[in-house]
Amino acid sequence: MDIKEKIGNWIMETLKIEGDFGLIHPKYIKNGDYSFFAPAGKAEEFAKALRLTPFAQGDFLSKIEVAGNFINIYLSKDFFSHSVKEILDKKEKFGANDLLKKEKTIIEYTDPNPFKQFHIGHLMSNTIGEAVAHITEANGAEVKRANYQGDVGIHVACAIWGIKNKGGIKNDGDIKEKAKYLGECYTLGATTLKENENLKSEIQNINKKIYEKSDKELNEFYKWGKKVSLDYFEEMYQMLGTKFDFYFFESEVGDYGKNIVLEFLKKGIFEESDGAIVFRGENYDKRLHTRVFINSEGLPVYEAKELGLAKIKNDKYKYDKSIVITGNEINEYFRVILAAMKEVFPDLAQKTEHLSHGMLRLPTGKMSSRTGDVITAEALIEQVKEKILEKIKDREFPEQEKKEIAEVVAIGAIKYSILRQAIGGDIVFDFDKSISFDGDSGPYLQYACVRANSVLEKSAQGRSASGGRPKNFEITELEKYLYRFPEVVERAGREYAPHYIVTYLIELASIFNSFYAKEKIIDENDPSSLYKITLTSATAYILHSGLSLLGIKVPKRM
Repeated sequence: MDIKEKIGNWIMETLKIEGDFGLIHPKYIKNGDYSFFAPAGKAEEFAKALRLTPFAQGDFLSKIEVAGNFINIYLSKDFFSHSVKEILDKKEKFGANDLLKKEKTIIEYTDPNPFKQFHIGHLMSNTIGEAVAHITEANGAEVKRANYQGDVGIHVACAIWGIKNKGGIKNDGDIKEKAKYLGECYTLGATTLKENENLKSEIQNINKKIYEKSDKELNEFYKWGKKVSLDYFEEMYQMLGTKFDFYFFESEVGDYGKNIVLEFLKKGIFEESDGAIVFRGENYDKRLHTRVFINSEGLPVYEAKELGLAKIKNDKYKYDKSIVITGNEINEYFRVILAAMKEVFPDLAQKTEHLSHGMLRLPTGKMSSRTGDVITAEALIEQVKEKILEKIKDREFPEQEKKEIAEVVAIGAIKYSILRQAIGGDIVFDFDKSISFDGDSGPYLQYACVRANSVLEKSAQGRSASGGRPKNFEITELEKYLYRFPEVVERAGREYAPHYIVTYLIELASIFNSFYAKEKIIDENDPSSLYKITLTSATAYILHSGLSLLGIKVPKRM
């Protein structure tokens, strides 16, 4: 039980409060560590009742004050000394809890389609998914990471038409060059199809042959293209710090989904319409609409495959919770999917949560996936890396180390920009702000952590520093933020909201930088120096832990 829960329980029991109770941190630290609203005319009475309890006279609290209709509660020096010691004892595990203990969660995200490029939309999904996965794990759940990929469909037929008409299979060059060529093949096919309606029947014929595996040459193109895509995707996952537990493919779930729809067609959940099989969502909720699940050619479409995927996920991993992360352009589509799932697999529908995000936009304009004219994740990362390299060009680091630093900082800058606001809205990526070493940015957080580590490296005690509070050493603003980290992790876990951790870390980094500027931390003649080093160590642990939850690495130097 953390201090907030203890204080909340104490207040509710003492004052006989029932129902919702809001215990918050005051906006200004001078107004205490916790605060709550009292009904008009009741604040003094409530404060007096609280002061008379054993809890108020114990080691945790220093005073209780009334400010208008608010009661402000101040934690004691003993509490802060204890909390700093707890951070040093638990290290990177400080902040973890058992909120979701024994819950098995599967999180699906990223979902790039083979034969197409890994674009900035996939980068956004990957960043959010990885952060949600880390945060869910920190809240005690067992988490499996899943990736669902479209390895069949018109986009594949377009790419294979492009391979056939552009020069066939290319085995020279590294995986990046092969992936680039494959992307060009897809673009050629998609663009030609858009400009030439007469190509439609040829592309559809290729698509049919791929499903049937009836053409030897097309099979070879397919096998080569899929392998190139998946190998390249793995390089991207490694760069981004992701390792998936499960890979699911449309080609594997299609028949499963089709059989489910046909089974429940007999039970009246689905119905025939113009040769297709549909689900009339409006019959279950007037806000929904009708969607096709099996088309007039008898093929399962995305909707049917989603039902098959949900069942196969559960067969592979008996989950308590399934979180599906996608762009918000399919919100209405997914609402219909969940409505159909509720009729077909009510237990799985209850366990499924759709978490949607907006688009990542660049100042240069929109991204188009239909024509193949996309902004790739790699291109964005490389562009940010170049700006970071320019920023650190005067640092006296070996060139290879500069490149390594630039990659870690560039990816951190992009991830921070995605995670800094609540999931759901579009994000315009600002190159200059994103790479700033001052203020609201990923590099600013990384630099604060590097700075704290640098202080510890220069001190004789290093990370093992564990000094107690000197008698006359006043409580610092740093201590008043450090202990809050577990609360933030829990809230982020409850709400699937990484931005709470981002906000907390940026405030903590700002406070530490002020502490660093004001205090001489390492000073043999200062009796409080060891405690200042201890506070720096605690800060370093939390900054590193928080960044790890966001999927952001910290370089050794910057």
